[in-house]
Amino acid sequence: MDTLQQDGDELEWKESARWVKFEEKVEDGGERWSKPHVSTLSLHSLFELRTCLQTGTVVLDLEGYSLPQIVDEIIERQIDEGMLSPDLREKISFVLLRKHRHQTKKPIHRSLADMGKASGGARSPGAAAAFNRSTEDLRMKSGGYGRLRESLSHRLSRLRNKFMKKIPRDAEASNVLVGEVDFLDKPFVAFVRLAQATTLGGLTEVPVPTRFLFILLGPTGKAKSYNQIGRAIATLMVDDLFSDVAYKARDREDLIAGIDEFLDEVIVLPPGEWDPKIRIEPPKKVPTADKRKSVYSLNELGQPNGTAGGSGGHAEDEEMPVAHELGEELAHTGRFCGGLFLDIKRKLPWFPSDFYEGFHIQSISAVLFIYLGCITNAITFGGLLGDATDNYQGVMESFLGTALSGTVFCMFSGQPLIILSSTGPILIFEKLLFEFSKNNGIDYMELRLWIGIHSCIQCFLLVATDASYIIKYMTRFTEEGFSSLISFIFISDAIKKMMGSFKYYPINTDFKPDYVTAYKCECLPCLSPSPYSSTSKTVSYSLPPYLDWSQLSKKECVKYGGSLVGNTCKYVPDLALMSFILFFGTYSMTVSLKKFKFSRYFPTKLRKLISDFSIFMAIMTFVGLDRLIGLKTPKLIVPTEFKPTRPDRGWIVLPFGKNPWWVYLASFVPALLVTILIFMDQQISAVIVNRKENKLRKGCGYHLDLFWVGVLMAVCSFLGLPWYVAATVISIAHIDSLKMESESSAPGEQPQFLGVREQRLTGILVFVLTGVSIFLAPILQFIPMPVLYGVFLYMGVASLSGIQFWERIKLYMMPSKYQPDFPFLRHVPLRRVHLFTLVQIICLTVLWVLKSTVLAILFPVMILGLLVVRKMLDMVFSQHDLAWIDDILPGKDKKDKKKKGDKDDTKKKDKKKGRADDSKDKIYTDPKHGRTHTHTHTRAPDFVLK
Repeated sequence: MDTLQQDGDELEWKESARWVKFEEKVEDGGERWSKPHVSTLSLHSLFELRTCLQTGTVVLDLEGYSLPQIVDEIIERQIDEGMLSPDLREKISFVLLRKHRHQTKKPIHRSLADMGKASGGARSPGAAAAFNRSTEDLRMKSGGYGRLRESLSHRLSRLRNKFMKKIPRDAEASNVLVGEVDFLDKPFVAFVRLAQATTLGGLTEVPVPTRFLFILLGPTGKAKSYNQIGRAIATLMVDDLFSDVAYKARDREDLIAGIDEFLDEVIVLPPGEWDPKIRIEPPKKVPTADKRKSVYSLNELGQPNGTAGGSGGHAEDEEMPVAHELGEELAHTGRFCGGLFLDIKRKLPWFPSDFYEGFHIQSISAVLFIYLGCITNAITFGGLLGDATDNYQGVMESFLGTALSGTVFCMFSGQPLIILSSTGPILIFEKLLFEFSKNNGIDYMELRLWIGIHSCIQCFLLVATDASYIIKYMTRFTEEGFSSLISFIFISDAIKKMMGSFKYYPINTDFKPDYVTAYKCECLPCLSPSPYSSTSKTVSYSLPPYLDWSQLSKKECVKYGGSLVGNTCKYVPDLALMSFILFFGTYSMTVSLKKFKFSRYFPTKLRKLISDFSIFMAIMTFVGLDRLIGLKTPKLIVPTEFKPTRPDRGWIVLPFGKNPWWVYLASFVPALLVTILIFMDQQISAVIVNRKENKLRKGCGYHLDLFWVGVLMAVCSFLGLPWYVAATVISIAHIDSLKMESESSAPGEQPQFLGVREQRLTGILVFVLTGVSIFLAPILQFIPMPVLYGVFLYMGVASLSGIQFWERIKLYMMPSKYQPDFPFLRHVPLRRVHLFTLVQIICLTVLWVLKSTVLAILFPVMILGLLVVRKMLDMVFSQHDLAWIDDILPGKDKKDKKKKGDKDDTKKKDKKKGRADDSKDKIYTDPKHGRTHTHTHTRAPDFVLK
């Protein structure tokens, strides 16, 4: 189907849709073919099509061999029948013979999957671009037309060859031409069936002979109605029964009877119970048309087994995305601590419900899940901090700091769903600070205390001045880049720790079962130091009388100064393989059980219970497997005594006495970097948690959250505990574990996402359990570390789901026809989507490199740099494209509203007039049943043919 469009000062026919069996639409803004889908037609368009065939020109078995001849014959018939004025002959002919532009142009930025398809007779990845360049050469050059024309023909045939393979052999085309012109007062309609199928030049996208031609030209202002009628006749022509009628029709009445038969089988979906924008995917098994030939099989017809593939159908495409707005929480009040007071006022009424709403069985699974993630994180960062600070901060300080900070934050913060934790950049800062203190003779703990005090004061200043307003300028570009980076860190750390087990417990690849009799390990007396001795000196022991060296164990042999000799002395059990089974098994089982609620097995409540406790069940399963096998896999190590990791330090850090006075003032500078880091980490994580997709109803408190983070900075500095800030991945996991869905009220109805169980109880219990874990060491010591690495991997992968950036990365590997029907692909060209994604990948790579080097201290500054990069993208991408693949910046949105304010008022007035004038009765007669029907329309009718 081609539609008439204006190309500059000239008219042209542009291909808008095609049907081989199902409909494929040229996306308005995406420059791509949509996925094949079942055509959804309005009943009104079918009635209008019926009227077209009743009142228009119907020419059957026309002897036509070229498009100009066919057009002249149609116009001559209309003039003879008095349907067209002779003075319009030239105008109609001029319009119908305009050039046709087909959807064959490919974007410059292509996915890797499309690039890999250039082999043999398949389409070359640069064929379309080369074809367009060659066309320009043809226009510019004055000589060499023969060879150039031959090259163009060869390249065009390669372009078409791919699509030709999808068309059945001996297929014939039906061309539909619809459009609006300003010189007609009533529609020009013609239906033509040629006596012989004929190739009509460039009328069709591929060299398929044309047998049918439907033309509809009408007055301006009703393009949507004409388009729907064109889709209706195109859908009818691919219907097996109607196409058979069209081939065998003897006159106009046979075609109308075919439409009536089609209408008898049409299934109407009530508009109030079905979204007309939905594109129904083709059914897995297409029913044959034989069932429709029998009146007794009407009740046996099944509905298409399709799923929603996106918006489409006969309605308009989606409206523009809602402008980027984070709500009143980030409004700049202009008053001292105005935002903080509003946060307290907003959250205070919800405070009681934040506790009693947590009493639900789903909260238990959330507590167990987040608890295991928190203690694993505390142990990991505690160990790294101990190595970086010479045990001034260790696992014990990490446990105590996590429990204290998390409990206070979840109790009093504005968004208790956020989980506090240590982060990688803070670890790098602590390491650099300790080395600086050690090299310059400055007391590390006292310097760190003053940095924490200054950072706390700076956070208070940010809260007092409503500085969180800057978060408004953090669009999807910044949010997704930051959250993706943290997710990749979780994934890479989990894999690195797992791969480390292969280093410490190498697989014994040299073992050969056939040589088992030759393997031995003996203890021999030796005067030289034992390789297994803990000292480099020979230790003399009083040897017992009649000592038999061959009967000593490994420990006794080393103890008495013997040496182990043999090819099996260094044998290590294959713990690496067992560790990998525990690691990957925990992850895969968690993923499988998490999806179990969509299974068809067991009642709904049981499926949901299994899904909620999926992580706990996976952990218990593989802990049991580990105990059953009995191998000494690495286990969780928890402190057993409540005391500082370093014996020479206490729980309270004194602010004076060990450093010069100028250190107390100079610490303001490094504190500024810490404040920027905390501000960006905390607020970006809060924005991600408070996304509108999560349907949070109790509001958020950016200023209140930052206030308590500042308070905890000072408290942890006085106690010598690590600093804590919002953990993006664990917070997202907390949100996912508390999501609520509606219960199915009818068979087959899919559950709907209702929101998140907003409360403070789960977070408080998680951190209380973290503090109590010091006394649970006898139980926790049975949990293998690979199991917890599997939990880390799951949290990292799960946090990537729903991130548009990750979905756009996967588009590079997908051919166009297999790409999901994302809304932004309908409105933004694929090359622009790939370019935007490439910019994000480059920014993410730079952040990753910085994170992995000493320059990680500049990490917060680079996060601010993402805001600058996003601002620069306004010069590369249009606001329309950014509205679909990102968010429009607040300043841009305000300007657009001012410009469009008058236009919107005019549209509202026009709508009111239209509703008053369009309440008219429309009458038509059904010739088949001889009944007259009256319809009252409360919307504007398309058009009435006379």
